[in-house]
Amino acid sequence: MLSLLVLHGPNLNLLGKREPGIYGAQTLAEVNASLQVEAATLATQLEILQSNHEGALVDAIHAAMDRHQGILINPGAYTHTSVALRDAIAGVDLPTVEVHLSNIYRRESFRHHSYIAPVAVGQISGFGVESYRLGLHALVGYLRSRAITS
Repeated sequence: MLSLLVLHGPNLNLLGKREPGIYGAQTLAEVNASLQVEAATLATQLEILQSNHEGALVDAIHAAMDRHQGILINPGAYTHTSVALRDAIAGVDLPTVEVHLSNIYRRESFRHHSYIAPVAVGQISGFGVESYRLGLHALVGYLRSRAITS
């Protein structure tokens, strides 16, 4: 059975309350519950963590190296600022899919750059909470196709 780490970055604990016109009305608990249900249909286990602290996210990425086969991450604002998250992902060398609720390329120009994208196998943005489901399916598909060809 596959095991994945799901990381939610800063301010995602405010989902459902924070700018629902941009981020939607679903809470983080609802997003996580949906991900768990979807993961079960894919015979995949999830460990889910949300943190507003960069170091906690880095620590979780490091710990994933011996426990998980991949990472699904919404780095939030750290997308545009965190070399530390980028380096942690590169360092553990686990396939990673970056997701965003909003289309970061249709927003403020400072959101157009991602430090995570160059070390991720893919990026999905702009589909609201569906971005998480799409990212989960993409990561599981990627990992299974790699296993078949290995």
